[in-house]
Amino acid sequence: MSEEFKGGPKNKWSRIYRKKWFFPALYLTIAAVLLSAVVWYQNLDNQVSDTTETENLTDEYSPIPNEEGAEPVIEQQELIQMPVENSDQAEIVTKFFDYNAEQEDRENALVLYNNRFYQSTGVDIASADAETFDVVAALTGTVEEVKEDPLLGNVVILLHGEDVKTYYASLEEVSVSAGAEIKQGEKLGTAGKSIFGKDSGTHVHFEIRKDGKEVNPESFFNQPVSSLESITEEAKEDSEVNEDSAANGDSAESEDSTESEDSAESEEPADESSDTDDVLEEKPEDAPSDEAGDSEQDTDEQLETENE
Repeated sequence: MSEEFKGGPKNKWSRIYRKKWFFPALYLTIAAVLLSAVVWYQNLDNQVSDTTETENLTDEYSPIPNEEGAEPVIEQQELIQMPVENSDQAEIVTKFFDYNAEQEDRENALVLYNNRFYQSTGVDIASADAETFDVVAALTGTVEEVKEDPLLGNVVILLHGEDVKTYYASLEEVSVSAGAEIKQGEKLGTAGKSIFGKDSGTHVHFEIRKDGKEVNPESFFNQPVSSLESITEEAKEDSEVNEDSAANGDSAESEDSTESEDSAESEEPADESSDTDDVLEEKPEDAPSDEAGDSEQDTDEQLETENE
């Protein structure tokens, strides 16, 4: 009976307890169970809080209407476009005259009128099929002036702010009037012919001016209006350089005048002495003579003779 009792379940558990790995394994198992419980509880709290916040946002959300004075982002990022509806079917037949351009481009920027060549201040744009086409606004702006020029044909001038203006000349028909608000791409008129640019055929003469100065439109097509600010910065730098050179020239002139005055003052004593010498040479009678000494000797001789 004792042998059977020794081999019972109680002996088996006692043998397991005596193993070195039993208690560490037990501790690890308990820790894993507790950690799993904590993680599950935290996830449950997060899910409940997320659901509550979503419900609160849904209940409290109300769309804010757009303010009337807000400026559209598209207008702020507006790019300068060619004044035609389809730029693929248009070509530039006369370029802007640039002294730094190649010889061929400079020749293509000369306009012959009355047996004389003139430098082009813009570009002449014509259709590939030499037919008339609609002329549209290159930028959003206000019509500042509409006029008829005997040489340039009908002319439309748009004002875009920041001292930027665009000019559209050689128009056959005009579809706008002064003071009208024009959006980019809106029709201004149709291309036509002009006496000054008769060699260009049916075309539109297009100019861009920044602070009253003509710029090359080809350099700013598909560029934002802000890119024209470089023209103003260059003009300021040129004016500063001219002012510095003028100031340096004035200082040099003042130094030269000062040196000339100093040299004149240093020469004055020499001139006085030379003038005195000249006077003495011209009037030798004013110089001291030996006649007085001779008369004194004669008087002494007479006194000696009388005493004897």
